[in-house]
Amino acid sequence: MSVTKRQIGVLDTTLRDAHQCLWATRMSTAHMLPVADKMNRCGFVGAELMGMVHFDASLRFLQEDPFERIRLMSSRMPATPLQGFVRSRCLRSFNPLPDDVNSLFVERMIANGMRRIIGFDGLHDWSNILGSLRTARRLGAYVTVWLIYTIAPGYTDEYYAGKAAEILKLFDPDAIVIEDPSGLLTPDRVRTLVPAIRGAIGTKTLEFHTHCLTGLGPLVTLEAAKAGVDVVTTSIAPLANGNAPPACQTVVRNLQAAGFNLPVDLDLVDEIGEHFAQVAEREGKPVGVPAEYDRSHYKHQTAGGVLSNLVSQLRDVGAEHRLPEVLEECARVREDLGWPIIVTPFAQFVATQAAMNVLHGMRYTVVPDEVKKYVLGYYGKLPFPVKPDAMDRIVENGSKAISLTPPALEPVVPKLQAKYPNLSDDERVLRFLFPDEQVDAMLAAQPKEHGFSVEHPLVELVQGAARRRIGRVHVQHGTTTLSITART
Repeated sequence: MSVTKRQIGVLDTTLRDAHQCLWATRMSTAHMLPVADKMNRCGFVGAELMGMVHFDASLRFLQEDPFERIRLMSSRMPATPLQGFVRSRCLRSFNPLPDDVNSLFVERMIANGMRRIIGFDGLHDWSNILGSLRTARRLGAYVTVWLIYTIAPGYTDEYYAGKAAEILKLFDPDAIVIEDPSGLLTPDRVRTLVPAIRGAIGTKTLEFHTHCLTGLGPLVTLEAAKAGVDVVTTSIAPLANGNAPPACQTVVRNLQAAGFNLPVDLDLVDEIGEHFAQVAEREGKPVGVPAEYDRSHYKHQTAGGVLSNLVSQLRDVGAEHRLPEVLEECARVREDLGWPIIVTPFAQFVATQAAMNVLHGMRYTVVPDEVKKYVLGYYGKLPFPVKPDAMDRIVENGSKAISLTPPALEPVVPKLQAKYPNLSDDERVLRFLFPDEQVDAMLAAQPKEHGFSVEHPLVELVQGAARRRIGRVHVQHGTTTLSITART
């Protein structure tokens, strides 16, 4: 008698989370397009594509139109819904914004091709994302909500079950996601956390997303499936492991060996992996490697994307060697601030304040505006109280221009429409998020050439000369000379 295997869906995050963690979000649209058709045919339940940091990197550093990326990829992946992110009320900056502009951003993502929207708030203050979630639901998107895992006093299984029940009562999303951005979950905790949340949400779809900073990502993903999740999130190696999520190839084979049915075409996955391996080699980008277990990670809990950017910023000021001190200080700052979850934007707040404390030699003598706003409740209701002595120093040394009471948020879309009466809503959103000169520079760089080849530059030179019927090519670099003459 045959036994029906329980099916587990796979959500791909190579195009969003993986390069955010490993390539500082510098994957271009040209890197993605050659494998879009294959990704569409892999059997993924969805593919993450864009969060606000990707809008930022696309426009400012790559001079690409982020909305065009959504259009191009969605047109090539009709069978695989693309997924976008809404982070609290903050969009690009760390400052809370009124619901009308957040809803306009969601509307434009969906209009350009996003079919899945994730909302998350680092405080689990659902009032910060309800407006965006309702807009996504009204426009027909599949809506999911993150429950962000962390380790600290108060973050019990009961806490997460309660937060899951709370959002179901307020909104009832299509799915709940257990999100572990810092790779902190262990097999033992998964075995209690997943059933606790399942008990609160019943038959609602439960997804699971972890990272590999402690090396446990593949194992806890396997345990999450055994404990009852419906969908697991992976990246395609070599854009997996390290700071990134676990490798699709490994996870799928592990789950199949454990008796689950995963309708994923691993031959196509391997072909996509080979493409990104060639991109990494051609562009000089790192690839993910399995991390050794590091117990100290549980002290600072810094998430993958934040860690890569922190290293880069310390390197810029010649202080990369002080990273261990900064990570130690991250743990102390987090405790002072009442144990915020180490996820965007609070991961950045903690890391920046810790770096300031270390580089200036005294704690809280220099206070970023965002840290002062955090302790004053600008970002929502704090999960746990700030230490009184830290509160006093932060308020005293922070900017005096910051009001002790958060101001009311006034609608901004009517002002945008008045300021840019002849522009599309896409461009209005971009000009709201970025300075006009940056948007102008991006637009001036269009149309963008999205062709990409993994061939050696010398091979491309010869191929290009042949296509253009150039009879002779002469290249000289120092004492090296290369001459190529076409045969008649």
